[in-house]
Amino acid sequence: MSHSKRVGARRRLEIRIGRGTSQGILYLLLVATVIPFVFPLYWMFVTALRPLGDVFANPPSLWPADPQWQNFIAPFVTGPFLHQFFNSVYIATVCTLGVLGVSSLAGYAFARIEFRGREILFVLLLAALLIPSEVTIIPLFRLLRSFGWIDSHLALIVPGIFGVPCVLGVFLMRQFFKSMPGELEQAARIDGLGRFGIFTRIALPLARGPLAALAILSFLNSWNEFLEPLVFLPSKELWTLPVALQSFTDPYTGIPIWNVQMAATFLSVLPVLAVFLVAQRQFVQGIAGTGIK
Repeated sequence: MSHSKRVGARRRLEIRIGRGTSQGILYLLLVATVIPFVFPLYWMFVTALRPLGDVFANPPSLWPADPQWQNFIAPFVTGPFLHQFFNSVYIATVCTLGVLGVSSLAGYAFARIEFRGREILFVLLLAALLIPSEVTIIPLFRLLRSFGWIDSHLALIVPGIFGVPCVLGVFLMRQFFKSMPGELEQAARIDGLGRFGIFTRIALPLARGPLAALAILSFLNSWNEFLEPLVFLPSKELWTLPVALQSFTDPYTGIPIWNVQMAATFLSVLPVLAVFLVAQRQFVQGIAGTGIK
């Protein structure tokens, strides 16, 4: 082998070693970044498996010596946890479908239809994002009480459809529809489609990515709501999961039954985690497709 070939082979080997080293460092950084997010979920699961007396054992162990798997059955036995789980699922689903419908219609109108005061109205709509829910909870309670919706799931569904996720959805959908080529609408009008036909047959099929992202955001927002169900739903059978999780306490002392509470919390996290893992690609593509830098 000539000297030049030996030098070339050595250089290629050094390049491969350098690439392997840089990839190894990158993987280590990614693992170090993931640990603070994954470890609390793991600790929740381990705490759910501990006997109640070992929850605050010192020093703590990374795995219980005697796992109590029956703790994951206890939430369904001690209360209407399955019914409350169903409440969260159907309320979040209905709110998500409502937000998708209203946001897509309003976003298309703000993006593609010219009308007087459009920009001012859109700015006023975005200003609603600056108002925290704690400020509006009392007037909203009085309004819902006048409708007779207190202690009813309508108190969560109707405000959930027209609340903050809807405003955010209008913004996302407007950004996407503004980037839609005008030639598509012109071609559709030549083919005889009206405004609503263009929306349903042209705009919506193209907006599957942003709609998927909005669906995830809306579902998570409704699933995690705590203040509104706590205020509007006095009946335990109507509670959603965030309110139900704080009810796993000793009936005599009021002290939380930590292992059962952690088991119920872990079970409530699994559906949301599964949805996000399945739809994470659509979520990223949907946010990127709205034109937000």
